[in-house]
Amino acid sequence: MRIAFYGSSLLSSVWNGAATYYRGLIRALDARGHEVTFFEPRAFGRQERADIEPPEWCEVVVYEPDPQGLAQVAARAGEFDAVVKTSGVGVLDDALPDAVYAKARPGALRVFWDVDAPATLAEIEAAPDHHLRRWIGEVDFVLTYGGGPPVVRRYEALGARACVPVYNALDPQTHHPVQPDPRFSGDLVFLGNRLPDRERRADEFFFRAAELRPQDRFLLGGSGWEDKPMPSNIAALGHVSTRDHNALNATPRAALNVSRDSMAQNGHSPATRVFEAAGAGACLITDDWEGIDAFLKPGEEVLVARDGQDVAEALGALSPERAEAIGQAALRRVLAEHTYDRRALEVERLFEAARQSQEPA
Repeated sequence: MRIAFYGSSLLSSVWNGAATYYRGLIRALDARGHEVTFFEPRAFGRQERADIEPPEWCEVVVYEPDPQGLAQVAARAGEFDAVVKTSGVGVLDDALPDAVYAKARPGALRVFWDVDAPATLAEIEAAPDHHLRRWIGEVDFVLTYGGGPPVVRRYEALGARACVPVYNALDPQTHHPVQPDPRFSGDLVFLGNRLPDRERRADEFFFRAAELRPQDRFLLGGSGWEDKPMPSNIAALGHVSTRDHNALNATPRAALNVSRDSMAQNGHSPATRVFEAAGAGACLITDDWEGIDAFLKPGEEVLVARDGQDVAEALGALSPERAEAIGQAALRRVLAEHTYDRRALEVERLFEAARQSQEPA
């Protein structure tokens, strides 16, 4: 199939946590024989700070974020068998669905792919005139990168024909064990951009844990934390390129995952961080959310914390040997069950079944 993605960015992870999700899925779809083009706007300085060069496994088209630029890339939607608009492009989100779905050729699949479903749903449900309400019932699929049954029920209540979670996963070619890097020496690392619905939970799970463990070294990666007051045992790294994520995960004694508020409340929403850290063989400590046991086994493949006190206690009891054992167990699990190859096969089967159902008998 020829598949068009209209999304935030494939090339850059700057203010774009979905980048590695897109890369893993699209690389796996390409390996299965599908031809993918990714249309991304020139915005937020992303292309100037790209993590990767345009890859051989996907055509990338960068367009100007104005009506003329949108019209040019929307006109290409008619070339594809499936037209995907993702959530959170960041510019022209109101105009993109009307533009690209209208240009899709007859018989092509139209897909809304939500990479932040709990937050998107809260926004739609609070706004009777939200621009996506029209399209939810008209697209062939709403796909989400998490959310489980609660998200499916909410999208179905809004009229979705089919809502299917396609969870984050591991791309072993990108995220894998590496040798420790002295730049990232420490006891606990947290990587996440400073966002309003994440900061409160970061205050509890990361910053409080650092206060409770002044003898340990904490590493903070991500954009937006520059003016955040923090204990002296936290080293703020700023934006960390995806090319350094393996070393960032593999070097400290443990890595911390902190979900955004909406994802924690909804559950069933493992972040890309979970699989990337596990793929690097890191010992992962995650905040507690419903459904974690469907992906990793608490106590054996991941440590689960209810608050900052739990994080501090887990870190205090974590020997290097146990950290190594947990990280290796998580690595084995994600390689066996949670790779993007598996996710791409799920998407392929969905798309092929839908296309066959459209063919005349």
